[in-house]
Amino acid sequence: MTTLQSSVPMTVIPDAALMECSEGARGATDENSINARRLDPEVAAIAKRRQFSSAEKRRILADADRCTKSGEIGALMRREGIYSSHLSTWRRQRAEADRAALAPQKRGPKPDVDARQLRHLSRDNARLRRQLERAELIIEAQKKLCIALGLPTADDRDENG
Repeated sequence: MTTLQSSVPMTVIPDAALMECSEGARGATDENSINARRLDPEVAAIAKRRQFSSAEKRRILADADRCTKSGEIGALMRREGIYSSHLSTWRRQRAEADRAALAPQKRGPKPDVDARQLRHLSRDNARLRRQLERAELIIEAQKKLCIALGLPTADDRDENG
């Protein structure tokens, strides 16, 4: 008969040390809380998110693509510590990268965004200057017409006002 050993080491805290700890803080005397404090599974205090490099992703996807028998992908995911959503996301990313790599490239120099914006703003500035010149010509013509007809102008109103 064989015995199974746990892969997680457990340490037992002596009862005397346990009693010293429990007297100070909360004074918990519940039997379950004492047993829970005796076992220390040495779990990392802060969980850290795993990050996979592109080489690791490619290697795992290649291994997953080679899996043909039932249950092999599940074993691979357990061994690597990943979920099926990782595989589907990585496959989608790989397909998008392949499409982008095979897409036809535009030839010639790449357009400079700042230069394009500068040309656009210069064109708008020139258009607005032409509109201002026309408006000033119309205002001058209206002033001359008012003077010729003897009507009061805006300048006369400001002096009397």
